[in-house]
Amino acid sequence: MAARGGVGTKGRWPPPTSSKLVDTLVHPARVAKIESRTDMTVSGMDPVGQQGRVLFVGAGPGNPELLTVRARDVIEHTAYAWVDPAVLNGVQSLIAAKVPVPQHKLDAAEKEWEQRVAAAREAGARRRPPRPEPPTAAEIVFAAPGAVVDADGDDADEVATASTEGGDDSAAVMVPADPAVIAQQMVACAKAGNDVIRLVAGNPLSTPGVLLELQEVENLGVEFQVVPGMTGSVAVPAFTGIRVGPDVTTADVRGGADWDQLAGAGLPLILTAAPSDLMGIASELKARSIPGSTPATVTLHGTTRRQRSYDVTLDTLKSIAAASGPAAKEGELPDELIVTIGSEVGNRSKYSWWENRALYGWTVLVPRAKNQAGPMSARLASHGAIPVEVPTISVEPPRTPVQMERAIKGIVDGHYHWVVFTSVNAVKATWEKLQEFGLDARALAGVRVAAVGPKTAQSVLDLGITPELLPKDNARNASGLVDVFPAYDPDVDMVDKVLLPRADIATDVLVDGLIDLGWDVEDVVAYRTVRAAPPSPEIRDMIKTGGFDAVCFTSSSTVKNLVGIAGKPHARTIIACIGPMAAQTAREHGLRVDVMPEAAGVPELVDALAEHVADLRAKGQLPPPRKRRRRRKKTSS
Repeated sequence: MAARGGVGTKGRWPPPTSSKLVDTLVHPARVAKIESRTDMTVSGMDPVGQQGRVLFVGAGPGNPELLTVRARDVIEHTAYAWVDPAVLNGVQSLIAAKVPVPQHKLDAAEKEWEQRVAAAREAGARRRPPRPEPPTAAEIVFAAPGAVVDADGDDADEVATASTEGGDDSAAVMVPADPAVIAQQMVACAKAGNDVIRLVAGNPLSTPGVLLELQEVENLGVEFQVVPGMTGSVAVPAFTGIRVGPDVTTADVRGGADWDQLAGAGLPLILTAAPSDLMGIASELKARSIPGSTPATVTLHGTTRRQRSYDVTLDTLKSIAAASGPAAKEGELPDELIVTIGSEVGNRSKYSWWENRALYGWTVLVPRAKNQAGPMSARLASHGAIPVEVPTISVEPPRTPVQMERAIKGIVDGHYHWVVFTSVNAVKATWEKLQEFGLDARALAGVRVAAVGPKTAQSVLDLGITPELLPKDNARNASGLVDVFPAYDPDVDMVDKVLLPRADIATDVLVDGLIDLGWDVEDVVAYRTVRAAPPSPEIRDMIKTGGFDAVCFTSSSTVKNLVGIAGKPHARTIIACIGPMAAQTAREHGLRVDVMPEAAGVPELVDALAEHVADLRAKGQLPPPRKRRRRRKKTSS
C-alpha cells in the first residue's frame, strides 16, 4: 500500500481531487501482497481471533477537535486506513499516531537521509539539507466513497489511480471507484490479521457509496463496526453563529433533491451543496413561494481556520460562485458548501464566535524549527490565526566534544556549585552527553540548578530534576536571572564554580552578571546554532511583499537569521518580539517593533499580539491589505 503521501501524488498532501479523478486505490496485485504479509500487523487494536475488523469511522466536518472520543482513539491506534480524499489533513495526520513505527521504516528513512546528506556534500553544499519528517506507522490508501450504479447499470465516470507494483508515480493503473473493489481490498487486509479503518468525511452512514461498501464487507464475512461522526450540516451553523433551533431540515442537494418536500418543510433549511448548485437552490425555492429576500449564509471550509461565511439572500445567492463574487476573490471554491437559509441567519453576528477571534484568518510567520514551534503555533491557532513555521536556526553539536566532556566530568567530581540552563536546547545537549557516559539525573544530585524561564524549567523537570532558581515572571531573560541569583559567599559556599552550557552565539549578559556576583563562570559551548537553509521562493516572496500579517520573534538569533535567509518583513507586517533583546535586534535591522509582552514567554507573546490586533481593529487602524503584483502584459514588438 501507499505510505503517507499516497501513490501517484508525488509527495503532495493531501492529493488533489476533482469530480473526474480521485486518488488512490490499490492495484489488485498489491492486495495479494497484503494477504501474504502476515508480519505487517501493527494495529494497536486487537483483532478478533486471527482476523481483523473493518471500522467505518466518521471524520466529522473537518476540524480534528470535533472528532468523537471513540473516533480519535480508533484513528490513532490503527495503521491501515482507506481514506476519503475529502478528509482534511488535520484528521489524516492522526492516523496511527500512537502506533509504534516499524523498524524497517525507521531504517529506510535514515538511509535515505544519509544518502541526501552525501549527495549534498558531493555537490559542494555548505550545509546539510533539511531533515524530512520522520516516518509514521500509517499505511494510507486514498479512496473515494465510490460510484453508485444507476438504473441502467452504467457506472459513473469517476476513476482512481494507483501505482503498479514496483513502479513509480508516473506508472499508474486506472481502476474504477467501485464500492465493491474498495471493500474487497479492505477485507483482504483484515483477513491478513489487521484492523482497518475506512475514514469518511462527515458521518459514514450518510454516504450511499460507503453504505454499499459496508454491505459488501458483511457479505465477505468480516466483522465491521461503525463509529459515527458529526456532519457539516450539524456543526457548521454553530461555528457561524446561527441559531437554528430544534425544527430544522437538512439535506444534501449535490445529487438532486425533492424540492417540493424541502420547501414544504419550512425554514430554516441547512443544505450541503456544490458551487454549481447555488443557482438551482435559489430558483427552485423561489419557484415554491419562498421570497427572494429570505436571508441565507454560505459557509466555505466550515469548522476550519479557513472558514468564511457570506451573508446573502436567495436573490443574490448565485453571486457567491460568480467569477466576480466575494468567494472567488478568496480563491477557488471548495467542492462542499453549507448553505443555511432562514430568518435566524440575519442575527448571526450576535453569536459569531469562531470568525470573530482577534487573529482569525491572519497568516502569522513563526520563525522556529518545527520541533520547537508547536506551542506557539497552537496558541496562535487558538486565536484563529494560521501559523506558518519557517525554521531559521539549525541546532548542531559543537565542533569538538572536549569542553562538554570535561564539564560532565566536573559535574560528577563535584567541581560545580551551580548549573545554569538558558534554553531547552542546552538541557537536551547536557542530558544527551550525560547519557553518553551512562549517567542520569543522579549525577546532578549535589548541584544546584537554575533555569532562565518556565519552558526551560519544565524541560529540566521532565528529566526528574527540580530547578531551584527562576527569574521573576516579568523578567524571563538573562538579566532577570542575574537579578535573583545569589552572590558568592566564601563563608557559606565551598565551591565557587558555575557551569553555563549554552549556544555558541549567546550574549555575555549572564556571564558578566555572575562574575560581578563573585562566581567563577565556566562558559561551555553545548551546541551550535547554524543558520538554516533559505525557505522556498514562495515564502520569501510572502515575507517581502506583506503576505504575512504578523511575525513572532522569540530571540535575537531568529531576527538575524530570518533577515539573512529571507529578507526583511514588509512594512505592513506587524512585528512581535518576546523581549527587549529581541526587540533591540529587530530595531537594529530596521524593523518596527509593534508588540512586546510585559513578561517574556511564548503564551504571553501570542496573547499580546492578539490584544494589539483587537485594539487596532476596534480603532479601525488595521494594516492595509496586501498589494498583489500585477502581471505585465506582453507588448508586441
